Amino acid sequence: MSAIIHPTAIVHPDARLADGVEIGAYSIIGEYVEIGERTWVGPHVVMTGHTRIGRENRIFQFSSLGEAPQDKKYSGEPTRLEIGDRNTIREFCTFNVGTVQDAGATRIGNDNWIMAYVHIAHDCQVGHHTTFANNAQLAGHVHIDDWVVLGGYTGVHQFCRLGAHVMTAVGTVILQDVPPYLMAAGNTASPYGINVEGLKRRGFGADSITALKRAYRAIYKSGLMLEEAREKLEEMAKEAPDVQLFLDFLDVSRRGIIR
Repeated sequence: MSAIIHPTAIVHPDARLADGVEIGAYSIIGEYVEIGERTWVGPHVVMTGHTRIGRENRIFQFSSLGEAPQDKKYSGEPTRLEIGDRNTIREFCTFNVGTVQDAGATRIGNDNWIMAYVHIAHDCQVGHHTTFANNAQLAGHVHIDDWVVLGGYTGVHQFCRLGAHVMTAVGTVILQDVPPYLMAAGNTASPYGINVEGLKRRGFGADSITALKRAYRAIYKSGLMLEEAREKLEEMAKEAPDVQLFLDFLDVSRRGIIR
């Protein structure tokens, strides 16, 4: 089955549309865009730049994907936006291509649920199975690991990193890295324990959650310096492998963690 293109849509003849792609009314698809099988593009969507979109995505009206980054250093280099499979992208989302000062690509993985008015800036790296509530905003160079949930109006400062299974409350402002498994809230963000309910939904057992709570207390409640807490986590990880994710995160954290 070939692509289904509404007669009012404008699709560049060099754009690559796989079988089963649907392009809605008045949407514009640029020259270097690639769209995978059975992806649905609603009306009034603009896709430009070197943008590659996987299969079975749903992209709702008035979204802008692959536009030039909001970075004064950008000079038209052929940087990219790469979106995986089975993502839902709701109304008025804006995702920009990367810059040559970083990876050269903005990347969004698979099975993400991205609500209206979300902005994902240049060079962001978003994992799989995330949920971004309405108006969540990522500045440039942000890394979001798998299973993160961003509450509505969460704002993330450039170069910050959020570890796997993090959950933020509505209106959270993140200026430093957030370790995995945490709940964070406030302006600026503070830690509020382990994301227990989220972990239970994803199949973490009682023993694993208890170990993660102990790791959290070592970092945030023990009064230890971070390096001292790290030593305790190394011992815990020998018996509880899920704690290792804390240690791996601390290895790559560059902005310091919320405390």
